[in-house]
Amino acid sequence: MLNGIFIFAGLVLVGLGIFLTVRKLMKKSKNGVVNAQKAPAGNLSTIILFVLGAACLIFSMSFTIIPTGYTGVRVTFGQVDQRTLNNGFNFHAPFIQEIVLVNNKQQDIKFNENSISSETSERNTVIFKGITVTYQINPEKSAWIYANVTNYEAGLVNESLVASAIKTTSKTLSPVDCTNRSILEPKAKDNIQKSIDEKYGPEVVYVNKVVINDASFDAEYDEKIAKKQQAQIDYETQQIENKKNIEKAEADATVTKTNAQAKADAKVIAAKAEADSNKTISDSITVEVLQNRYYDTWDGKLPTTVVGSDALSSILIDTSSNGSAETEETTEN
Repeated sequence: MLNGIFIFAGLVLVGLGIFLTVRKLMKKSKNGVVNAQKAPAGNLSTIILFVLGAACLIFSMSFTIIPTGYTGVRVTFGQVDQRTLNNGFNFHAPFIQEIVLVNNKQQDIKFNENSISSETSERNTVIFKGITVTYQINPEKSAWIYANVTNYEAGLVNESLVASAIKTTSKTLSPVDCTNRSILEPKAKDNIQKSIDEKYGPEVVYVNKVVINDASFDAEYDEKIAKKQQAQIDYETQQIENKKNIEKAEADATVTKTNAQAKADAKVIAAKAEADSNKTISDSITVEVLQNRYYDTWDGKLPTTVVGSDALSSILIDTSSNGSAETEETTEN
């Protein structure tokens, strides 16, 4: 833009000088030529305008402003200077030198028209489509790129190089991995970078990213993949169902065990309570207590039969006599 300002200023000054010259010539022609030595070209102001105009035009061709994201390459009579120019204001000799701009920003090259046919590690045919490679030229190598690569803007990362790298990548991957972009794309990026380094040398061009939008197989293989995926889904579903059944069975067993343990604990507690109660009663019974209970419940009548301690003899008591008792001892034969 600054070059354009100086070009415009130079043209204005030269044009103004021409205008003044023509105006004076016309004025002289009307009034007649009095003195031939007083020519318009000798007018100092006109000469100054022409000189300033020419200086502006020449100065506009003496510098180049390199914008951010670009570097410059100075060329003198076709000879490339190996020193790369940084962005900013840079001088060069007018008419004999020029500064060529090299784009060092990230650039995308897309291969959408043609597909790439390759194979997997299992010899299955796979087709890749919609490939985009994002690359960037190392600013320090801009002069080398301009001097050594023909049509570098369009052919630096070409389709044949990318296709070869992707084919190399796919042949190391299984069919499943070939359709997994998180696996395929990083490996393709590494192989493209390796191919570029072999062609141009290390650290000349950086491959930042590779995008592969589509990787497809033939219809027969797609059907096999679909069946395999369905089988895997069925297997995983059955595994989940089996796990749920096992967890339910374990939960039921835990509940049953807990209930049985609770019942057993309840019986132990009840038995212990009964034993403690019986022991308390047993400890509280004495001869005096038994005699008192006997007297409390006796109706005043003597027993008619008394069994001996040996359970072999008994005493028969006749209660018919008044105030006396007759006994008879019997012995069991």
